[in-house]
Amino acid sequence: MANSSRRKFLQSLTIASSTFFIKPENLLASEHRRFKEADDNLIFLFQGDSITDGNRGRNTDPNHIMGHGYAFSVASRIAADFAEKDLVFYNRGISGNKVTDLQKRWEDDTLALKPDVLSILIGINDVAAVIQKSEFAKSPEEFETIYRDILQRSRTANPQLILVLGLPFVTPVGQVKENWKQWSGELEKRGAVVQKLAGEFDAVLVDYPSVFTKACKRKEPAYWIWDGIHPTIAGHELMAREWLKQVGGRIRFLKRYKY
Repeated sequence: MANSSRRKFLQSLTIASSTFFIKPENLLASEHRRFKEADDNLIFLFQGDSITDGNRGRNTDPNHIMGHGYAFSVASRIAADFAEKDLVFYNRGISGNKVTDLQKRWEDDTLALKPDVLSILIGINDVAAVIQKSEFAKSPEEFETIYRDILQRSRTANPQLILVLGLPFVTPVGQVKENWKQWSGELEKRGAVVQKLAGEFDAVLVDYPSVFTKACKRKEPAYWIWDGIHPTIAGHELMAREWLKQVGGRIRFLKRYKY
């Protein structure tokens, strides 16, 4: 890629993710829900779509139960480093899910598991539905209403629950590149909703778009996200690192993960 073209691409990628900038005042709030060093037996639950699913197993085989993506990387690291805490990890991501799908299965796949830490990454399939003009497409306002509902139900079930909300992301690769303006525009709207809800529910916000924007200055986008939507092994590792870094601000024994 010529230097001038590469600069233009990186500028457009930065602009596409600028809506997701995390304001310092949101990060410095003094009264956050936190877990201490002594907290044991915590239950971590990852929810979302195919990025979270990671082709996870659908049985109790511990070799595949967390899938093969960022959720696996996060869980494997914490479980190995803090074995004495008897932590429990679940992955309930399902490929193709939209926020409406999460809402339908929330009771069985989330509330029934009684998580202490609930991590959610959703939104890319909601954007795809709009672009594909699906009858199931929802507006940003509807997306917000449904997302707020599942968060409220979760917080009601466990007032001390730590919520971790990931900002959805895309990069201009493959079919996404062919319709980049619409993909990035619709995604920014959902990202703004997630950021708003993170503030409303005192959630940890994980800014994946900024992580990938920075990474694409080192290596071309396809190295990190092979089709514009799904991360490669390198991309999932970046997600896991950022997740641990941000959640470490709320769970004291995770503070060792500083990248």
